[in-house]
Amino acid sequence: MKNEIEEMKIKHLEILKKHLDEIKQIQSLIEQSLITLNKMEESNEVSVTMEYRSQNKEFRKLPPKLRVSLPTFSPNTIDREQLYKSLGSLIPLSFTTDVNGYTVKKAETSPKELMGEPELVTTINTGYEDLRSVTCLREEEFWTSGKVSDMKCFNVQGTVINTIKTKSVEQPNDIAVTSDGDLVYASGTVNKVKSGQTEEVIRLQGWIPNNLCVTSSGDLLVTMHSDDETQSKVVRYSGSTEKQTIQYDDEGKPLYSGNNYTKYISENRNLDICVAYWGAGAVVVVNQAGKLRFRYTCHSSSTKYKAFKPWGITTDSQSQILTTNCGNHCIHILDQNGQFLCYIDNCDLKCPWGLCADKSDKLFVAENYSGNVKKIKYLQ
Repeated sequence: MKNEIEEMKIKHLEILKKHLDEIKQIQSLIEQSLITLNKMEESNEVSVTMEYRSQNKEFRKLPPKLRVSLPTFSPNTIDREQLYKSLGSLIPLSFTTDVNGYTVKKAETSPKELMGEPELVTTINTGYEDLRSVTCLREEEFWTSGKVSDMKCFNVQGTVINTIKTKSVEQPNDIAVTSDGDLVYASGTVNKVKSGQTEEVIRLQGWIPNNLCVTSSGDLLVTMHSDDETQSKVVRYSGSTEKQTIQYDDEGKPLYSGNNYTKYISENRNLDICVAYWGAGAVVVVNQAGKLRFRYTCHSSSTKYKAFKPWGITTDSQSQILTTNCGNHCIHILDQNGQFLCYIDNCDLKCPWGLCADKSDKLFVAENYSGNVKKIKYLQ
């Protein structure tokens, strides 16, 4: 295409030059005629005047007017079939998992449904007198923390696999596990334990971290209150870098009251941020951008005898929200839009506090006073 354009430019220039040369030739003849006329005017020779022949008629005949049209592009009709044959086609996206050299295709899974009667799978006694938090490491292993500096990792058989003390020898406010299996805890500062070494990840000025969770993208969400307990907020971190602060609604009102009450936090599968706010007796849910979606304050037809005071909170593969109600010895299950679905109030629950769901949607419940962690199946 480039060569064709260059050839057209050269051809057009040649035509224009030829046309210009013809005009210059006529101009020269006119000038010669004018010189002759001037000489005749000054001469007294009559013969010269008699022999003169006017060329005005010839001079009026200028070269034909030249019209130059610019080149235009005329596209051909695209033969799509031929194009597909020339370029190839896109193979649809598929997923496979390599396990020990074998390729196992992931089967399509249908939505899980709530069981009519949840089942107690096992009970593990942790030895804590004041058990607060539980977080899943793997399907058969979980970390726990209470009102002591020791954080313990158990398997479902009840064996202690690992024990870590907080860096400050103070009780941790909360614990979480990263996608790499590293333990993260809040105790004055936010710390991470990697390969047995504890490193400080976040140190705050004027704020105290309360509870935390690791998001699907690897970020860390931390609930915190100010030193003077007048403000509370949720902050998103990437490593040690603050990325987002969630504190006010669209009307400029605080989403979370300023106090040091526990505010457990979890990220839903639809990326909503869910906070179990004990002090307000509510679950406060905002979207990924921090915009308030809803507040859940209790099932309207609740027959429970004590006020709704949520503690631990988690979400499952169906984007359902589960929160513990210690005083009423039960767990509330909500859909992703805050609609109450049912209670888990069997399995002999005694003051359920911390809560987490593993990848297969088995529920691990930390009972505060008994120190037990109960593994419960509630989806089928």
